[in-house]
Amino acid sequence: MIEKLQIKKLFNEEKQSLFNDQSLLKDSFKFCMQYSLLVEDFIRRILFNKKIDFAVASAGSFSRRELSPHSDIDLMFICRDVIGNEEIINECITDLWDCGLEVSHTVRDFSDIMRFLTDDLHSFTQFFETRIICGDDGVYNDWNNLITTSLKPEDKKNLLLEFFADTNLRHAKYGESSKVLEPNIKFTAGGLRDLQAVEWMYALKNGIIFSNQNEITQTEAFVDVIKKNKTVNIKSAARIIHSYKFILNVRNHLHLISPSKSDRLEFSAQEKIANRLEYSHDGWHEFMKDYFYAASILKRFAKTMILRFEEEISKPISDYLAIELDDDFVMKENKISLTNPNAEIDLAKVLRVFYYRAIKDAVFDENLRSKIIDLSVISQEELKPENVSSTFFRELLRLPKNVGKTISMMNELGVISAFLTEFKELVGFFQPGVYHCYTADEHTIIALSNLEKLKEENSRMGKIFYEIDRRDLLYLGVLFHDIAKPISVSGHEIIGAEIASSIMERLGYEQEEINLVRFLVRHHLTMEQVAFRRNLNDPITLDQFAANVPSVEALDMLYLLTFADLSAVSPVVWTQWKSDLLFELYRKTKMMLEDRVTGEQLIYADTLEVINERVKEAGENIRQHLEAFDDLTYLQQFSEEEINAHVEEIANGEDTSVFFKEEKEFTNITVITEDNESVLARLCGALSINDLNIHDARIFTRKDGLIIDNFNVSDFRTNKKVDKEKYDKIREDIIASINNQLSINKEFKRVKSKWWRLEDKFFSRKGTIKINFEKHQKYTIIDIFSPDRLGLLYQITRKFFELGISIYFAKISTKGDDVVDSFYVLTQTGRKISPNNFELIKKELTEAIEQMI
Repeated sequence: MIEKLQIKKLFNEEKQSLFNDQSLLKDSFKFCMQYSLLVEDFIRRILFNKKIDFAVASAGSFSRRELSPHSDIDLMFICRDVIGNEEIINECITDLWDCGLEVSHTVRDFSDIMRFLTDDLHSFTQFFETRIICGDDGVYNDWNNLITTSLKPEDKKNLLLEFFADTNLRHAKYGESSKVLEPNIKFTAGGLRDLQAVEWMYALKNGIIFSNQNEITQTEAFVDVIKKNKTVNIKSAARIIHSYKFILNVRNHLHLISPSKSDRLEFSAQEKIANRLEYSHDGWHEFMKDYFYAASILKRFAKTMILRFEEEISKPISDYLAIELDDDFVMKENKISLTNPNAEIDLAKVLRVFYYRAIKDAVFDENLRSKIIDLSVISQEELKPENVSSTFFRELLRLPKNVGKTISMMNELGVISAFLTEFKELVGFFQPGVYHCYTADEHTIIALSNLEKLKEENSRMGKIFYEIDRRDLLYLGVLFHDIAKPISVSGHEIIGAEIASSIMERLGYEQEEINLVRFLVRHHLTMEQVAFRRNLNDPITLDQFAANVPSVEALDMLYLLTFADLSAVSPVVWTQWKSDLLFELYRKTKMMLEDRVTGEQLIYADTLEVINERVKEAGENIRQHLEAFDDLTYLQQFSEEEINAHVEEIANGEDTSVFFKEEKEFTNITVITEDNESVLARLCGALSINDLNIHDARIFTRKDGLIIDNFNVSDFRTNKKVDKEKYDKIREDIIASINNQLSINKEFKRVKSKWWRLEDKFFSRKGTIKINFEKHQKYTIIDIFSPDRLGLLYQITRKFFELGISIYFAKISTKGDDVVDSFYVLTQTGRKISPNNFELIKKELTEAIEQMI
């Protein structure tokens, strides 16, 4: 036992010495090789005196000699017959663990080869990736020979098909894009497994065991083979090796900063690794751009090789079935290839063949795809894209279908950046945050695809999209909407409008067309900002928005662009509530433009008509109730049935009444009570301590001081409607808080520990606070940008109360872990806030919010 402890101590010391060797860590292949050799050496030492007639082999990344610090140390015990070897194998495992080598192991005999060949793809794959460490060489050699000779052509084909399906399933689970912001660096598209899977397919198809060499990692051996047989050229091989080494290096450092095995590259880890890799102080984004570039190389290589394998196992198509597209390109079935496979291509031909790809709904063969990829890496200066005709690109955008997926493939192969040099900086650019899922270029492509999908929908957006004549201009608006973000996120819509104009002039568009796209880019944030932050029953807000919209056509496009932008950010961002708000703004603005009316004429004409109709038919109590409101939008907020219920409750003399109603996505809560200076803060507090997320607040005050406050809320834990079983508890807390029978501050302290656990789960970063003031004819509008936190709205409304500020309207807009709270406010004397007090209010609010985050 003493000897085992000494071995364990020595192993840990030597391992830690490797992990601390910063010079060695700079070369991921050398580091992984040294660590793998260290583990192999200690296994031999530990098992040296064992009398065994089986082979002890490494498997997985251990066999590849690509062990990262927390990689599994996989061993395979290969026996001619397991029976009789169980005891000695168990002894081996026990000794290894006692000496500090926490190995995982499998025991295999020769019968497993045929069994797993038909039943278990993953296990059979591992058979191709073993390396003998100690034991019987004869057993190991016979094992490998049986593997390669057992595979019949039909077996290889079936296994390759399973590999194709398995790759698709993996991408579906971990991310089909190589530009996911927090990728799994092993399993997401463009991760290490993409190259490894291609290597397994190649080994399977050609009957090669790459672990027969000892000097280099298995990846290097594989790339050497495909370079020598000209499957890839020298430059491509260098890009593949560089990209794989880079991502492997990221994995090594990720493991070193993590207490256990972790392959998800979260934002917090990205910053740490960027520092470890000696990027500049603000080099996080540069580091991730390098990561996304490397991942895109591996993804493209994997897809190209899979396409090659598919072609090789498919039946050849007769040349008699070929369709000549032009002198340069031919199509067989749905696959486009060069008429002369050895012909060179240029950017003009590439744009032309992408147009063919779109109209034919076709794909490229492996040879053409490889040539396009090679072309895309040539410098933009050499390509001189300004001299390339834009005709086919412009015509592609006018096609009735396949625009989105064609532009996506152009981006994947690097063609968009080659043709539109301004797009290049967008590739790999990202904004960290929970609600962002993709890099800016990938977000743009997804937005374009989401937009095109509307054509297939029988929805109001689908109908609007169907009626648009110049969809190509709308597509350009989407393509350019974020193009200036790498220059400056703040104001990118202004700079982007100028860039879009410049590009379209170069592409030969008319000034009228340029102006429309310029408008879309300049205002692509405006519609969501108004819809989600402003009172859409405020005539002034409607007038200001409509004044920026030149035509109904422009409004239609802006509405759809706003949807496309939001829907492509993250699945959690586009909600039914936001859809309804956006449509409400669209509908009202369209009526104003078509009927040439003001916001006041639109809102109050309809409202007064409703009032007159209801007053005629209503009893005296309802008539008096309606006439007691200065804010006539009360009638638009509540149905006739709800208003009748309000009047009935008020007549009953209840001090406080609480109503619950289920909406599409939220639970709507209405509270009727006497007004006082702190009532809104108390209500927000009572809702918050019940784990409710407040999305919208409307405040209606009668002339006699009675208030009717209305909230849209959801359960923070589930992000769904509130369970009806909680209604009674919520009602009790609301009434108690209004009657000063519940100390909200005390309750906050009581639930704080619970919230900390929730916030650790749902909120990932501290973020920044920004407070803006906007002029309005009647109110002061205050926009508060902050990381979201439970109880945030209570903290803000309480601070408003302390500052003597009255809230007349509030709207809360969330994006993942960010929130924008917008308030229409006045002083307690009914006046707008003096600009002289803005800095004091900003300071007080900021300090209050900082206590939460």
